[in-house]
Amino acid sequence: MTIWAGVLWVLLAPAARAVEALPALSYEQARQRLEQVSDALAAADAGVRNKQDLQDASRYLRLPEITADVRRMQFQKTLSLPLGSLAPVAEAFGIESPLQFGERDWRTRPIVAASVPLYSGGLIPAAQGAAQAATELAQAEREVQRQSLSLQLVQAYFGQQLAEQALQVRRNVRDGLQRHLEDAQKLEREGFATKAQRLQANVARDKAEREYQKAVNDLSTLQQALATLLRSGGTVATTSPLFVISSPVGAREEFERSAQQRHPQIGRLRALTAQAEQGVRAQQAKLKPQIYLFGQYDVRRRDALLTDADWAFGIGVRYTFLSPTARPLQVSAARAQLEQAQSGLDEVENQLQLGVGKAWNELETARAQFRLLDSSIVHAEENQRLQELSFREGQSTSLDVIDARLALGAAQVERAQAAYQFDVALAQLLEVSGQLQDFDDYRQRADKVLE
Repeated sequence: MTIWAGVLWVLLAPAARAVEALPALSYEQARQRLEQVSDALAAADAGVRNKQDLQDASRYLRLPEITADVRRMQFQKTLSLPLGSLAPVAEAFGIESPLQFGERDWRTRPIVAASVPLYSGGLIPAAQGAAQAATELAQAEREVQRQSLSLQLVQAYFGQQLAEQALQVRRNVRDGLQRHLEDAQKLEREGFATKAQRLQANVARDKAEREYQKAVNDLSTLQQALATLLRSGGTVATTSPLFVISSPVGAREEFERSAQQRHPQIGRLRALTAQAEQGVRAQQAKLKPQIYLFGQYDVRRRDALLTDADWAFGIGVRYTFLSPTARPLQVSAARAQLEQAQSGLDEVENQLQLGVGKAWNELETARAQFRLLDSSIVHAEENQRLQELSFREGQSTSLDVIDARLALGAAQVERAQAAYQFDVALAQLLEVSGQLQDFDDYRQRADKVLE
């Protein structure tokens, strides 16, 4: 069987943390366990907390900024004071003009300063808006990660259920062919069956044994996949069987509308668009002046220099006339980034619509296949019964019995595969429409289950 390709890759997930043996789990219990132990979700949660803290910090951008500047410095100051009209008088007393003063000393200069932004040209609102968009982006990325892991869980959990169903069928086929071989040997001894018929039964039994051993290995592989995903210490028994919902799960148009509104990729691209819009505002703000209030106070006036004020306050305007950052080009680059985000959003909306259509068609195909195979198994069981009875009465060949039993086994495996494909397609439909958290609600609506 080659149906496991879609779920084997979960074996690559790291299992670094300590593991523990788990009891049998329903799908919903397994999903809750996954959210508790997933390193990817833990990292996404930390990312959300990081952006939320930065958003909270941005609320204080309009508050005063108060700083203390303490300097211990050695300085030298020289002053030249011309005497002007007093020069002749000073010369009478031997004083030359201009007067020369010099001082060299150590001083401590503690200054407390404060500034309050009055007008930032839009830079502060842009920073606050960008911080909010960053939080929304992190939340959307966390939801993308959660839905991705939930889809992996559906593949691994119900993949193990499918492997168990396949193993049971392969065991029944092997045991049935073993009984048929014993019947053929008995009939050969009694002269009612040929050696060729007995050999046919022997070859078929051996092939069934090989298929059974392969099913054992497939189940072991998928058990390891689920155990790795859930960080368990061993095999996790699953209690939620494969299922099919016979009636439609809802209108296709409803899933398309839900995808446009609820899929986390839509939220992610909208957050990126909002960030890009704030980026344009921030770059435009750099072309405008900034107005602020300021104040300063000298804590140690006795060490003040001649040019130092005891205190000062006022209003200031700051404007950059020339900058090496090429501000107009920065605005143009920000607008290009906004266009990129908007185009990406449009593309994701189109891809989601295609994704809904693909998942919907796969769901309906799996439902139809399960229904047809469900009825085919009834006929296959009756055909096997009749062929075995006819063989014992010498009215059919050993090959007829083998074909009947293999046909029944194949139909049973195909039905289990159809149920698995239905479950995965349902999960994909719910994931692409942003509703994967409701998967267990749909599961409980199932009217066909494979125990």
